[in-house]
Amino acid sequence: MKFGKYLDEKKRALWAPHYVDYKALKDLIKDCAAAAELNDGWQSSQVTSLSVTRFSSRDLPEEQFFKRLDQEVSKVGKFTAQLVTTLRGRLQKLQDSVHKDLKPGERDELLEEAKAIGDEFLQLEKYVNLNYMGFHKILKKHDKALPQTPCRQFYISHLHQQPWVQGNYSELMVVLSNIFSEVRGDTLAEAQGGSAQAFNRSTTKYWIRTSDVSAVKRTIIENMPVFVFNAENYSGDAQLVNSVYFDNDSLELYHGRLDKKPGALAIRVRWYGPNDPSLCFVERKIHKESWKGEKSVKERFTLPEAKVVPYIEGEYTAEEYEEGLRAKGKSEDDIAKASKLFREIQLTIDSKQLKPFVRTQYMRSAFQMGHDRSVSFTLDTNLVMLKENPEGAPTCAISGRWFRDPALPVSRTEITRFPHAVLEIKLALPEGESPPEWVADLMESDLITEVHKMSKFIHGTATLFPEMVRAVPYWMDDESIRASILNSAPDAKQIDSRARDAQIVAEEKPRKRRGPEPAAGDEDSTLHHPLLGEGPTLQLMDEGGAAGVGRSLRRVGAPPAERPWDKVLAWLPGSKNKKPMATTIPQRLEPKTFLASERTFLSWMHMAITLASIATALLAFAGSSKDKLDPLHKVGGNLVLFVAFILLPLSILIVAYAAMVFVWRSNQIALKQASYIDDRRGPYLLVTLVVLALTAIFVASSVDLVTAWKETHSSGYKAPVHTAVHKQLFDNLGSQLGRI
Repeated sequence: MKFGKYLDEKKRALWAPHYVDYKALKDLIKDCAAAAELNDGWQSSQVTSLSVTRFSSRDLPEEQFFKRLDQEVSKVGKFTAQLVTTLRGRLQKLQDSVHKDLKPGERDELLEEAKAIGDEFLQLEKYVNLNYMGFHKILKKHDKALPQTPCRQFYISHLHQQPWVQGNYSELMVVLSNIFSEVRGDTLAEAQGGSAQAFNRSTTKYWIRTSDVSAVKRTIIENMPVFVFNAENYSGDAQLVNSVYFDNDSLELYHGRLDKKPGALAIRVRWYGPNDPSLCFVERKIHKESWKGEKSVKERFTLPEAKVVPYIEGEYTAEEYEEGLRAKGKSEDDIAKASKLFREIQLTIDSKQLKPFVRTQYMRSAFQMGHDRSVSFTLDTNLVMLKENPEGAPTCAISGRWFRDPALPVSRTEITRFPHAVLEIKLALPEGESPPEWVADLMESDLITEVHKMSKFIHGTATLFPEMVRAVPYWMDDESIRASILNSAPDAKQIDSRARDAQIVAEEKPRKRRGPEPAAGDEDSTLHHPLLGEGPTLQLMDEGGAAGVGRSLRRVGAPPAERPWDKVLAWLPGSKNKKPMATTIPQRLEPKTFLASERTFLSWMHMAITLASIATALLAFAGSSKDKLDPLHKVGGNLVLFVAFILLPLSILIVAYAAMVFVWRSNQIALKQASYIDDRRGPYLLVTLVVLALTAIFVASSVDLVTAWKETHSSGYKAPVHTAVHKQLFDNLGSQLGRI
C-alpha cells in the first residue's frame, strides 16, 4: 500500500487538518523533477552580486518544496504542543478531584476519565509517529527523484531535534499511574520477611516494539502503579541503569551463560542514575537447572566507587571490608554473609582473570505494589550495549579504571543500540494460583513477543565481539534486529586485538564445544562466521545445499574437491561430508533430549531382540526335526534353519547399528551445535535388508514346499495319521500346480 493511502486510512478524522500534507509535498517533488529535466546541465553560479536585480521573484520548485516542508514540520510541532498542554490540564483537573472519601459512582467516573486520558495520550503518540514516518518517506522520495541534490540525511538530523520528536512526556504516565492508584485505593505492601508459604517464581522476558511501549505502559498502570525506589535518580517514570559485565579473553562466562550450564556465572558492577557512580553494587548470578527443582541465585553487596579497582586488583581485602561494615553498625551475621560473598567473587575474578568487558545501559521503569512481589514488571527502554575497553586506546586495566572513560569517543563498532524495549514479567504466586486475568491477557496479546531467556549481556557480547564468540543466541536470527547488528559489525579486515589473544588461548586450552579452528578453505569454516550474514533465515539447517548457504552465510573460500570415497562415507551417521548448515545457532540442552535418544535406541533394541528370539526358537525347532523320517520334517527343518540363519545376523546388525547411532547422537547432543542428529539413510538401509530377508524367506519357503510335495509322491513313504492332513494339503496344491 502506498503511504499516502495508508496515512488517509490511519489518520484521526478530528485531527485531519493537522497531519502532514503528504500529497502536496509529493506534487512539489514532481515539479522539482520536471524542472531539473528542463535545466539539465545548468549549475548556479558560486558567486552573487548584491546590486543586481533578479528578473523574477518567483521561487524555484526546490525552494518551494523546502519552504513547504518547514511549514509542515512547524504545523505538526504546534499541534503536538497544544495537545500536550490540553492533556496536562485534564490530568491536573482529575488529580484535584481525587480524594480519599470517594463514592462508588464518583470512583467509576474518575476511572473512566483516567482511561480516556490514557487513550488520548496513545492517540497523540500515534499522531506523532504517523507524521514522523511521513517526513521520512517524503525525504526518501525526494532523494530518489532528485539524486543530484540529496537532502534526506541532513534534514533527518534536523528533524530529530524537534521538540515534538524528542519530547519526553513520561511524567504524564507517572501522574496517570498515581491517579489510577489513588482511585483504586491501592494499599502498598510492606517489605516481607520469611514466609512458610510455597511460591512458584517465574520470570519471562518479552520484546516490545517502540511504537507499542506506551500502550503496554498504559495497560500496566491501569492495574499497578509505577514503583519509584529512589526519586533522585528518576527521570519521569524511569531511571538510568548501567551494568559493567566481566569476562576473560576466552569468553568463559559468556559461553557458560549461553549454554545454560549448571553453575554458570555472571559477574557485574552496577550503578543507578545519570551521574558518575558513587555507590556501586557488585553482583553475582549463578544459573541453576530449574527442572531439578533448583533456583538460580542472585547475590550482591555494595562498594564505594573508589574501592572497586582495589577490590578487582585484590588490594582491598575482606578484613578491611568487614571493618567498614562494623563501623556502620551491621550485625555479625550480615557481615559474615557479605564477607563470604566478597571473598568468593574476588577469588573468581582473580582465578578466571576476569576484567570489565561489556556495559549495558538502559532506562528502567518498574511497576509493583510496594514491596509485594507476587506480580511485578520491569520495562527497559533505550537499550544500549558498548565495549568497556575502547579500540585504539588504553584498556581499563592499563588506565587504572573499571569502566570506560566517558570522555573518549565511541566508534560505530564499539556500540550497538537494541531496537526494541524489553519487558520482564515476574510472578511469585502460591502453588495452584493463576496470574491475574489482565496479566494473562497482556501476555497473550500482540503487543509483546516472548523471547525465552533473553540476556542483554549475551546479546551485547555476541554483537560487539563477533570474532571471539563460537556460538550466538537464537534470537540473533530475528530479522527485526538485523539492522542494529550489522550496523555494529566490524569491517571485513578489522580484527580486534583481543580476538587474536582469544585464539591463542583457545589453542593452548581448547574448549570441547569450540573444536579446532577450521582451515580457510574448509567448508565447515562457515560455521564460525561471526554473525548471521546478509540474508534472514529461520531455518536451523539448510535443505538446499550451497544455495541456502549463500543466502544465510558468507562463503569462506571455495568448497573442497569431492573425493571418490565421500559418497560412501556420506552414508555413515556423523559423516562430515554433509551439506553445510545455514546458521550457528546453539541448541538448548534439555534432559528430555537425551531421554528421547535413549527411547529411540531402546526401540531398535526391542526389534532386534524380537528377531533374535524368533531366530533362536527356529534353530531349536530345526534341531528337533533332524531325527524325523518324514520328508516334510526333513525339508521343513532345512527351511527353518535357513530362516534362522537370515534373521539372526539381521538382528545382530540392528543391535550394532542402534548402538553406533546412539553413541554418535549422544555426542552430537552434548556438543549442542546446530548439526544433524537424525540418521536419514540408516533406517532406509535396514528396511531394505529386512525386505530382502523376507523375500529370500518367501522364495525359499516356496521352493521347499514344492520339494516336499515331490518327495512325498516320488517315494513309497506313507504318511502317518497325524500328517494325513498335511499330505492332503500337498495333494491339493499339486493338482493346482499341474493345471497351471
